[in-house]
This record gives sequence, C-alpha cells and structure tokens, in this order.
Amino acid sequence: MVETQPAAVPIDPPVAQPRPSGRKLASLAMVWRYTSRYPLQLAIALVALLVTSTTTLATSWSIKSVIDRGFTHGAGDIAHIDHVFYDLLGLVVVLAIATAIRFYFVSWLGERTVADIRIAVQANLLRLAPRWFEENRPSEVASRLTSDTALIEGAVGTTVSVALRNGLTGIGGVILLFVFAPKMALSIVIGVPLIILPIMLLGRRVRSQSRASQDRIADIGSMAVETFTAMKIVQAFGQEAREEARFASAVDRSLDAAKRRIATRAIMTALVMGLLFGAVTLLMWSTVGDVAAGRLSAGSLAGFLVTATLVTGSFGSLTEVYGDLLRASGAAERLSELLAEVPEIRAPAQPTTLPVPARGTLEFDHVEFRYPTRRDVAALHDFSLSVKPGETVAIVGPSGAGKTTLFQLIQRFYDPEAGSVRIDGVDLRNADPAEVRARIAMVPQETVIFGASARDNLRYGRWDAPDDALWAAAEAANAAEFLHKLPEGLDTFLGEGGARLSGGQRQRVAIARALLRDAPILLLDEATSALDAESERLVQEALERLMAERTTLVIAHRLATVRAAERIIVMREGRIVEQGNHAALIGESGLYARLASLQFSEAA
Repeated sequence: MVETQPAAVPIDPPVAQPRPSGRKLASLAMVWRYTSRYPLQLAIALVALLVTSTTTLATSWSIKSVIDRGFTHGAGDIAHIDHVFYDLLGLVVVLAIATAIRFYFVSWLGERTVADIRIAVQANLLRLAPRWFEENRPSEVASRLTSDTALIEGAVGTTVSVALRNGLTGIGGVILLFVFAPKMALSIVIGVPLIILPIMLLGRRVRSQSRASQDRIADIGSMAVETFTAMKIVQAFGQEAREEARFASAVDRSLDAAKRRIATRAIMTALVMGLLFGAVTLLMWSTVGDVAAGRLSAGSLAGFLVTATLVTGSFGSLTEVYGDLLRASGAAERLSELLAEVPEIRAPAQPTTLPVPARGTLEFDHVEFRYPTRRDVAALHDFSLSVKPGETVAIVGPSGAGKTTLFQLIQRFYDPEAGSVRIDGVDLRNADPAEVRARIAMVPQETVIFGASARDNLRYGRWDAPDDALWAAAEAANAAEFLHKLPEGLDTFLGEGGARLSGGQRQRVAIARALLRDAPILLLDEATSALDAESERLVQEALERLMAERTTLVIAHRLATVRAAERIIVMREGRIVEQGNHAALIGESGLYARLASLQFSEAA
C-alpha cells in the first residue's frame, strides 16, 4: 500500500467563496474538494468498499445453496455442500482483506483531508488583518480548528465509508431480494418511502441542533482559555467560585443542546428501525404459506431473510450515519466561513516596489482615520508628519490621543480613510504589506514570547539567522548573560508567554529579536515601562544600540525616556498640538509641560 504524500500541501488562495447555504449536506462540498486531491487512495478505498459489500451479499446466496442442497436433496449433494463451504470460507478471507484495505485508506483519507483543511484555514487566517481578530474570539477560532475538524475527520474517515458501504449493501440486497422472492421484495420496495420520509423530516432538525451544539462547545473552549490565561488575576481577586459557576453554566448549556440533538436522533432511529423490522416480520408471516405449498424453497426463504436483515440493518444505520453527516456538515460550514474570509489589507495586483537601498523616511500626509468599531470618533484627524532617515521622534500624549494608531498605520494593519502614509516615498496602499513590514522592527510594550525555545524566539526576527548572529544580537541587547545561564542554553523552552523569564528579560529578548531584524525603521512602544531600575538601565542601553542609525518612532508614556529625542511630537485627540525638543516644550508651558510636571511630581 503506497501513500502519495505531497511535498507541499496546496493551499487555496484567499478569494471570495460563496458561503454555504446551510441546507442539508451542501457544506460537505468543501470537504470533497480536499479529499478529491488524492484520487489513488480514493479509488483503492472505493474498490475495497465495493468488494466488501459484494462479498457480504454473496454469503446470502451461499446459505441458500447449503440449505436447498443439504436438507432437500438428501446426502447425495454432500460433496457439493463442501464446495459451497469452501467458497464461503474464501468469501470470508476476501471480506477480511478488503475490510482491512478499506479501513486503512479511508482512515488515511480522513486524516489527510483534515490536515489539509487545518493548514488551509490557518494559512487564510494568517492573511487577515489584526482587526478581524479583535472582532472574533481567537479561542473560538481555535475550537473550529480542533473540534470541528475532528467531526470532519470522523465523517471522511468513518461515516462516509459506512454510508457508502450500507448504501451499496442495501441497494445490492434489494436486487438480491427480487431474485429470491419477487413478491416479498416488491412489498419492501413499496415500504421504503415510509422509511426515508422521517429521515428527511427529522434530518434537517438534527442538523440545526448539531450546529447549535458545536457553538456551545466552542463557548466552553473560549471560556476555559480565557480563564486559564488570566489564572493569576482570578486567584488574586478570589473569583474561583464565580469562574467555576460560569464554566458550569456554559457546560450545562452545551449539555442541553446535546440532549436535544440526541433526543431527536433517538426518535429518528427508533422510528426507522421499528418500521424496518416490523415490515420484515409481517413479510415473514405472509410467506409461511408459500413455503408450505412449495412455491418458495426453504433455501430461498433463508437467503431472503438473511439478505432482508442486511438490507434493514443497512438502511437503518443510514439514519445514524445521516445524523453524523449532518453534524459534519455543520462543522464544514463553520470552517467554510473561515476559508471565505477575504483579507481587507492585501497587496494590489501590481504592487509598487519600495526603493533599494532603503532610506527609512516616514510621511503622514493629511491622514484621516476612524476605527471600524468606533466610527463616531476620529483616531487621527488631518494628521501630517514627516520623519527624516535616521531621526528619532518621540510621541507623547494622553491616552486615546492616537499614538498607537500611528504604529498600526505604519505597519499597514489598517489603511487611512483619507490622506496617505508613505515609506521612502511609496504610498503603503500601493505596496505589498509583506515588503512594507520587512522594513520595520517592532518592540512592543507587552512583549510577546512564544511557547518555544529561546532560539526560536530570537529567530523570529530573522529565521535563517545562524547561532553566531543570535548571540551577537543577544549580547547587544544585554540578554546574553541570562541566556547562557538557561539549563539548555538557546534550546531551553521558555514556557507559555515566556513564563520562565522576568519582565526585563522578556523585553531584552524582544530587543534582540528586533536587532536581528536589522530593519531601517524601528517602532518602540515604551519598552522600558513597568521595569525595575536595574532592568530599565539594561534595556535602555540595549535600546540605544538598537536605535543607532535607524529611523525611530518612540511612543512614550514615561517622559523621562524621551528627553534625548531629536524631536518630540505631542498629540491630543488625533492631532499634533506641539512639537520640538524637551527644553523648548517645557518652556512653552503647554500640554507637554503639564504632563511632565504631573509625572515628575508623582515620581517625587
């Protein structure tokens, strides 16, 4: 058995896709797109499936031969009976081998399909602007990538196979029933609509209930992630009991949704199974006279009953299979929604190339911007600013003045509504966002440390950097000393969110990461806030090395960190209200002087 593993998983481009209609099993078409990429495995699985259904039905004919020749024709046909049993044993061997092959390739297809879907969804999510994640809970998205894909894995790897096998067995069994006893078979065929009708009526309700159940499960996952992430706050404020009650309430809601779904499926299954086996019982009752009169052989009746049992079992199990497919369809619909998301910020068809070598100029030209979630307030209003190559500009102002918005626009996480933002003379809307961000290094106030090794966290600045470059950056960031002391050096796992490091150490890792980036533009979001004096001194020294010969914008909440800036921009309500150096602004007795007076008096 040969698996054809692709060298690289093909990812669907993030183009607009029609959203699933939400009716019946239409959403599973998305799953088929990924499964059909593996025609060899699909063909082998289908052939094995056909063989298992055929051999299963062939046992009914063998039973007919054994009974007719063994009990109605005396001992003369013993030799023939032996041959029938030899054939039957051969069918059993074929059935076992075909079942194993079917199980392997169907399971492989399920795993491979889910892996491809997860990769495609993740790839599309990585192209979306940060705004999307502000409006959609990341924990719920993670739930879709886990629990929803698990349902699809079960559907492709088991449910679809069972449905096809039972469908083939049922259809083939009906044909065989007509061979055994046409009159009885006709009665069964007439009764089939009575079985299908409740499936269609109740199936739609099962699907909507399945979607609701999955939503409640996603709520549980979101709540758990939120609570565990903030565990120190929960315990510090003594809110364990409240969080326990809140989580229990979410679990109860999920349980209620699951119970409604289970009850509907139970009713559907009971109704269908009752109709099926009730019909078989009535048929057996009506054909006893035909056997007694010799119009139907005992072997034909036995074969008919065995086949009828297979048929009823096949069609009966389709009710449960249909419910599972509906659940998978609901999961596929939720994942299709993620695949259908189109990035708002993306490269134009023919992007303008940024000039080489990079100069590092920054320009805001009469920029107007409002956040989509706060349309009533202008984050920036008629904002203009020009930063020369290598210049260090500090940005200060009260909360909500628009300081962070500048960084968001420079990195092209948003586009301005009016005016333009330019790097090296190129309007960012005309450039490829990836090329723009490659010219920017960022040291945020809240340092992001990934749950990975120290090496991988440093290499986030430049993934192909050798160890020599990593240690050089760490040395320049005053981080080499504590990195050398880690149990496994750069291979040491830093814990979730860098839990094994102090705040100052995390900041210095972020600075080393920015040094490795070696970008001409540097954005600093008050990288020394909330640090003790010693840590602040080490971080400040590292920042000075980082800022050398780079265009630097510093968001400053602590005015003591911006005294050495060549220029200070004072913002209020999205506008520049003052600018100059520290001494000049203090002398103007304006907003900067008031902020400085308040901060320095508080420090005293």
